[in-house]
Amino acid sequence: MTRIGEHPVAAGPLSVRWLAVEIDPPRAGALGRVRATLQNAGSATWRPLNGGRGVKASYHWLDALGNPLLWDGVRTELPHEVPPGGEVALDLQVRAVLPPGGYRLALDLVDERKRWFAEVGSHAPSFALEVAPRIERRLAVVGADPGVLASQDEPDALVARPEEAAAVARLAPGIDLAPDWVRLVLDAHQEGYGVVGGSVDAARGLLRRQAAELAPWAPGGGRNPSFSSPLLCASVALDALTEEAAPVAGLPAVRAAGDEPWVYDARITARRRSGRPRA
Repeated sequence: MTRIGEHPVAAGPLSVRWLAVEIDPPRAGALGRVRATLQNAGSATWRPLNGGRGVKASYHWLDALGNPLLWDGVRTELPHEVPPGGEVALDLQVRAVLPPGGYRLALDLVDERKRWFAEVGSHAPSFALEVAPRIERRLAVVGADPGVLASQDEPDALVARPEEAAAVARLAPGIDLAPDWVRLVLDAHQEGYGVVGGSVDAARGLLRRQAAELAPWAPGGGRNPSFSSPLLCASVALDALTEEAAPVAGLPAVRAAGDEPWVYDARITARRRSGRPRA
């Protein structure tokens, strides 16, 4: 761990002295870990969560100039009470900002539902970090018909077995993919999204009307940050938090869980051939 040098220590009930910090290399959108050793430099005991209140550790993501990009980071509870003068070692869960690039990570404590320690004069150390792409470009596709991937414009990114991949996409029989499907999916994963889904073209008949059951996933438009339906034929990074959803028209469905970053992008297009695929 890296020792934190001398820094201002505020007087009063809420004050912290940062002793040492070690930061895992961050990957966009992914959960990482920060190990920190702290000392209670104030006059009040730090108490863990009690009835929604209590002292917790958290963080802010800032741009290179120090402007906040994400203020309320994941909270980490104290393992025990910390009296004045006492020390505590914490493993903070930190979800990295997206997209990849250069940022600053500021650490702080929060007296939940009241105030951040920095708001009453405590030091909040910040660190310049380079946030890497979330995954390497290795995608496995399961459940597809033979030959579906033959026309992809990034064939070198495809691997045969899920255990060799950084993300796995679940398809279904009767589904064809646009030639840029793999490339756009991996672009979104590298940007930081753990779960990536797109549109499903299920138009039928002479007038090319979208099948009613798949209407919410009709092609057209771009990214929808408020998409309320599950993602169909989605790709999931191996470290992503997800929850299963009921299949739709025989197509596998999934939702992101918790604060997992996800994206619905209608430009990522699959097409259902005539006839309903098997579940």
